[in-house]
Amino acid sequence: MGRLRVKGKAGAAKNYTTRSAAVKKLQCSLADFRRLCILKGIFPREPRSRKKANKGSSAPTSHLPKLSRALGRGEWSSAKSLEENKPIYRLDHIIKERYPTFIDALRDIDDALCMIFLFSSLPSNSRLPPELVENCAKLAAEWQLYVMHSQSLRKVFLSIKGVYYQAEIMDQTVTWLVPYLFTQNVPADVDVRVMLTFLELYQTLLSFVFFKLYTEVGLVYPPPLDVKKDGDGAGVNALSLQDSSRHPAIQPTTTSLVDGRQITGKVVRQTIKNITATLDNATAPDVEILRQTVDANLPTLQSLSMLPQTLSTNLFSPYTFFLSRETPRGIFEFVVRSFGGRIGWPSSSGSGSPFDENDPCITHVIIDRPVVVKEETPEQRELRLRRKYVQPQWIVDCINSGKFLLEEPYAQGKTLPPHLSPFGEYEGAYIPGDELAGEPELSEEIENDEDNNVADKGHDQDHEVLDSIIVVSNEDPAALRAAELAAEAAGVDFGTFEAKVKQASKKQTKSTGDQVEDAERDMNKMMMSNKQRKLYEKMKYSQKKKESQRTELESRKKELTKQKRKQAHVP
Repeated sequence: MGRLRVKGKAGAAKNYTTRSAAVKKLQCSLADFRRLCILKGIFPREPRSRKKANKGSSAPTSHLPKLSRALGRGEWSSAKSLEENKPIYRLDHIIKERYPTFIDALRDIDDALCMIFLFSSLPSNSRLPPELVENCAKLAAEWQLYVMHSQSLRKVFLSIKGVYYQAEIMDQTVTWLVPYLFTQNVPADVDVRVMLTFLELYQTLLSFVFFKLYTEVGLVYPPPLDVKKDGDGAGVNALSLQDSSRHPAIQPTTTSLVDGRQITGKVVRQTIKNITATLDNATAPDVEILRQTVDANLPTLQSLSMLPQTLSTNLFSPYTFFLSRETPRGIFEFVVRSFGGRIGWPSSSGSGSPFDENDPCITHVIIDRPVVVKEETPEQRELRLRRKYVQPQWIVDCINSGKFLLEEPYAQGKTLPPHLSPFGEYEGAYIPGDELAGEPELSEEIENDEDNNVADKGHDQDHEVLDSIIVVSNEDPAALRAAELAAEAAGVDFGTFEAKVKQASKKQTKSTGDQVEDAERDMNKMMMSNKQRKLYEKMKYSQKKKESQRTELESRKKELTKQKRKQAHVP
């Protein structure tokens, strides 16, 4: 006889419990229950059947809090002892539970970094103690210092919300957002308690991650802080990197730099795998030959450096930059130093600049104000001519393109080209700056429009003939020959006639292909289930919407370009 199943003791009634029942069983407040859920990573789930899940009952525990009992009985000495010996909780074990391996923790630090950088820019008040803001600023500076030291930065995007950064650390992509340094105010309707609970967890997580990252590259963590430099506004320069006396037995770094290019562990493993597969598939004589030439086939740093790389980490190493006083120092110091460049700033932006404005080694000046004509000495003029004055966007566009761009489009006072997101929204999205690919076609369209405008002045009858030619089928040579003779008799130019025939043939071919595709699509939809058909229609609708938006933007761009060129041709 099978085991009897008691109602409400198995299934959804046992696996699920309501929030009220959980709070009653834990004997804690609702705010503490929310904190526990955030720290443990528990989120509410909807059971399949609420009716079955609600049948379960949760009996409360029988013990009462000891401190409340002592106060209720008037045992003041016991209550004082309990208050003084109140346990202090730590989140270390929660970090170990939620992230079994270091790579798991590294994949989940995006939100943590965004939260840390946000709170580091907030003013301290009654709800945000100054110690909390200082700790967030310290963690943010430690992260930036490590990224600059390891040259892990890959992408930068200047958006309205702030600056998006993306780094590659141990073959993992980390993306975070840094707000601009404006005066921030915490709204009164924002529940800061929930955010502080997340922040408490994220601070512990980042401390673990930073300790691991620093020790693996042989650095002391936390890096020593110079209090005097920090008070003078040195920023990241107030922290100093020191080699640790304890070196790991195995070199833990997964990347190598060869001529400024990063060789990841993934590339090394793939190369070794290819060599192993070649040895397994080879015959005995081939194996002997391969053994004789094994030194030539082993993956060395020199051979790996010949592999194509996406980005040079020493992009700015040959150049020296100087920041003008109106440019944000924290952003561009971090970006330039991450790619091997030297950078200085005026004393008004903080102390710690390695050189001043009159240094002859400066090659580029990052400036963000209009051109002002002023009197200057011959020495100042010579110094100005030796330098390139560029706007801040030039630095970011060089990083995202992976090469050193021309300074002329980004010169001081000029209208900047579109600043595009390096992350990419979707495949085939409209790119405002991608105009060179369609330049010949656009010029041909403009020339055709000009020719048509000239012809429109006295050839209305010719256009009627050409409109009748459009309906002529190209597959019928006799009809095409007759249409050609009719156009010649009407005085239509042969080039115009040929262009119209090509245009008509393209439209006809496109319409035929569309009809075939529509028929195949209808047949495929007939074989789908209702759920698959609805999903497919949603996908097609979104694709058509994106395509229509792209077509509209491209047509508007073409019209604007045509108008500019026509205005340029007008004497």
